Amino acid sequence: MTMYVPDSQPYQTKLLPTMYDLPSEDPEEPGLPDEYHDYQPELLRQTCRPRNHPLDQIFIATDLNLYYDSNHLNWYKRPDWFVVLGASRFYRGEDLRLSYVMWQENISPLVVVELLSPGTEDEDLGITPEVRNKPPTKWRVYEEILQIPYYFVFSRYTNQLRVFQLIDNRYCEQVLTDSRFWIPELELGIGLWEGNYQGFSRLWLRWYDASGDWVLTPEEFERQRAELERQRAESESQRAEFESQRAESESQRAESESQRAKLESQRAESERQRANRLAEILRDMGINPDDL
Repeated sequence: MTMYVPDSQPYQTKLLPTMYDLPSEDPEEPGLPDEYHDYQPELLRQTCRPRNHPLDQIFIATDLNLYYDSNHLNWYKRPDWFVVLGASRFYRGEDLRLSYVMWQENISPLVVVELLSPGTEDEDLGITPEVRNKPPTKWRVYEEILQIPYYFVFSRYTNQLRVFQLIDNRYCEQVLTDSRFWIPELELGIGLWEGNYQGFSRLWLRWYDASGDWVLTPEEFERQRAELERQRAESESQRAEFESQRAESESQRAESESQRAKLESQRAESERQRANRLAEILRDMGINPDDL
């Protein structure tokens, strides 16, 4: 194996390039072959919402050049997706990033996700051998040079998720339960979710929370909020209808009481008139009704 020599130039004797000096893409590198490589990283980005870190101190990147060696300025890797804790979303707090430059940031990604393709599978899984005078392999960069704690590899063709955790400076494959893996530093986990995203139904990688619930995308959150608003409005409408019915019932009861009182009054008046007529008859007969 080619011996890797880390950055050995004395800091005082060199002027290192910044993000603006390094290319953000290689014009000779072929583009990604399908929409899946757009949608899957975006779903990971939208659902990576850890509650234990401010969002402005979490940097998430998709298909972005990651420069790792100031001795070899044209050496970089381009992960399909990665997240860095403690790095500002913006370069120097003000600009969108063109690339991620390790000698400026000094913080390695916490998680890297690679989506297997037939042309990259061997390199993603650490099978590609080292070549003298060539850049180190992706596996070696992630494991040995950057020492990225969590490395996820997912194949859309076999729906297999593999997780490698850095233990004693070596990647050890982890046994998954229900195709899920928890990351304590984020208080989130990555798992396989079967559902519809961007109009396409399949198994997708996405983040879940401590309750085991999938973190909602902004669209799902908005739909849930709209549904709750609809249910609330429906509940209010039902309550208003109930109040209207109750008020109608009270009105009918009051009307019934009024009619009953009126009937009672009429009955009493009828009884009074009958008593008066009877008294008149008795008087005509020479009988004083008051003496009875």
